[in-house]
Amino acid sequence: MVTSTRSSGDARLDRRHPEDIRSQHRSEAEEERAADPRSPSEVHEYRIDLERLRFSPYFGRLSAVTQVVPQSGVGPIMHNRLTHSLKVSAVARVIAANLAARLAQHRTATTTGGADPDPVGQVLERLGGCDTIVSQSAAHAHDLGHPPFGHLGERTLDRLARTELGLPEGFEGNAQTFRILTSLDTLGREFPGLNLTAAVRASVLKYPWTRGRWAGVSLDRLPAAERPRGVGLDPAGGAVKFSAYALEAEEMADVLAAFPAIGEHRQTVDCAIMDLADDIAYAVHDLDDFVRAGVLQQAEVAGEFHSWLAAAGDLREADLADLRARWREPGVSLELLRRDTLLKDPWVADSEVFADAVRRVSADLGDDLLMRPYDGGGDAERKVSAFTRRWIERLRSSVVVEADPHVRSGHVRLDRRGWHEVLVLKFVHARFVLDLPDIALAQRGQQRVLEDLVRGFDAWLSDPVDASRAPRRLLEWVEHTTEATIALSRRRPDLLLGPADEAGLRRQGRSRAILDYVASMTDQQALTTHASLTRG
Repeated sequence: MVTSTRSSGDARLDRRHPEDIRSQHRSEAEEERAADPRSPSEVHEYRIDLERLRFSPYFGRLSAVTQVVPQSGVGPIMHNRLTHSLKVSAVARVIAANLAARLAQHRTATTTGGADPDPVGQVLERLGGCDTIVSQSAAHAHDLGHPPFGHLGERTLDRLARTELGLPEGFEGNAQTFRILTSLDTLGREFPGLNLTAAVRASVLKYPWTRGRWAGVSLDRLPAAERPRGVGLDPAGGAVKFSAYALEAEEMADVLAAFPAIGEHRQTVDCAIMDLADDIAYAVHDLDDFVRAGVLQQAEVAGEFHSWLAAAGDLREADLADLRARWREPGVSLELLRRDTLLKDPWVADSEVFADAVRRVSADLGDDLLMRPYDGGGDAERKVSAFTRRWIERLRSSVVVEADPHVRSGHVRLDRRGWHEVLVLKFVHARFVLDLPDIALAQRGQQRVLEDLVRGFDAWLSDPVDASRAPRRLLEWVEHTTEATIALSRRRPDLLLGPADEAGLRRQGRSRAILDYVASMTDQQALTTHASLTRG
């Protein structure tokens, strides 16, 4: 790796002690030392980071945050954010290990003058290398910033922040993750954050910019195919997806400076591995849950795929406005996906490869896995597990490394075939699960819970008589965040959005603390706290 440097600055010294390091099994350590080109001290530093993440209460909290489908009594337990993160970590480890082996081969060839250097290894060497433990750490950490109720909670908190709390930056799960790692989690020490290495901190920066960095950038100024993912959908507000709030923007810049070969607005190699592993785990493992919960109906899924395949030619000639008006008709949503993909990602999108992906997913999912309803028996479970193993291995074998990737891609990505297959698998989630009436009904209630919590805590802190009795952690965060916001306004006013007067800055500091507090809850904590806060 390029660096294992920890946070710099007088207040960010490394305060580690031996008792903080959990020992590994000797055989595992010996295996890695035998096959690993890194120094023992470098391996040790990254292991410490991984253990710090595993022992973080924010990581343990993910076991009680819903992934997509809530727990049910049918078959094995449904995925939650913790089990999802562990599976992302497993996928990331395999991808990183394969690439690290290529890097090691390249280094050996370069040193001995034997075989020709591996071109993949050459690219990885120039970009700073890759590391299995750093990639695992990134996977462990990538969902730490998810609030209660997952993406629904993320959207709700973002809306409340921008429309009611006077916080133009809003809320974003990726930026919240970086904030947890660098500011909120403390290990019980007298300094902010987990004091992770630069490599691990950089590995969670999926969208390495702030929201304000892209404010005012419209589709007229930057076409969809020329902008990074998550940019351009909200010209007035800035980037929809971003990895750091203004309060952590300077630390993000310091971290990225440790990787001089990584271009602006690019992920590090380990971050790209984590991002890819997340896509694979979401596309495949979450389908396990949908099958077991019985929310995927064979007739609907097969009907969508068969209708598009049968009428692909006619659908390609259809008017776009007409297609959007009848999107619920079988086959139409797939055609809209194909067109949207060609518009946004012409660097990789291909209609014929898209059709091949539809055929494969249709045969493997709609015409095989879903042919018989899941009944919880051994045969049904073996069939689900076989589907998962087959697809995970297929997508792992599609990984490629690119020295100069497209602005909407990363240095480590799927080849054209795998990219389209993940696209179609994720379409199944969006079309046949997320729009289900039962899920929509539950989400309306969850949204109301978060709205009441944010408004309730905001009103409590505004109460001149009772504000001092608000939760202690919330009061401390209000104090610290307000001080940090005012200090940033003096040091780097260009980073802040919104009013710059003292009242406006204090409002932003308090609002960010409220969001930090609510976002740190589990699903059940949110429901319980809501019941207490709103009980008449």
